[in-house]
Amino acid sequence: MTAETDRIRAALDRPGPPSSDFDLNPETVLPDDRRLRPAGVLAAITQTQDGLSLLLTKRSSALRHHPGQIAFPGGKQDEGDADVIAAALREAEEEIGLPRDAAEVLGTLPPHETVTGFQVTPVIARVTLDFDVRPEPGEVDEVFAVPLSHVLNPGNYRVEGRRWRGQKRLYYTVPYGPYYIWGATARMLRAWTEQMKY
Repeated sequence: MTAETDRIRAALDRPGPPSSDFDLNPETVLPDDRRLRPAGVLAAITQTQDGLSLLLTKRSSALRHHPGQIAFPGGKQDEGDADVIAAALREAEEEIGLPRDAAEVLGTLPPHETVTGFQVTPVIARVTLDFDVRPEPGEVDEVFAVPLSHVLNPGNYRVEGRRWRGQKRLYYTVPYGPYYIWGATARMLRAWTEQMKY
């Protein structure tokens, strides 16, 4: 894992442009006075027999917001969090049972603005210890692994669209098997692929 994680760490050390849910929809006009809430998500890399994998979650179908969607573990920064990295690590522990001391942070991607008013910082980390995956009841239906080589391959991304609030909205997708990875999660992963090319 060392050579690849060293390459990832070096890529994250380089500056990159921020991303947004609106990247593919440049006609969208955003108010200058909008206030974005800070949040952090954890992209946790694990070593498997087949190589490096990324842990993702399938959100509970009972949730009010984004039910059944594929997402990173993570959430908004709370008052008790030192920063968005701490928020991502705390949320990963709560949502999938990953102990905070079992995640070695390799770096962060530039922030991503979501349509729901968050400024999300993707935190890339290497899982250093075996742990028992425990999906948080009521929030996470499933935790699964996708090969890192799949989501870091620009050729696996497609642009699709649907109607949203009366307008057609375009977004990235990076499907994997039965999992339809799209929206903010796919856009942040796409930003990661771009960062690796520099």
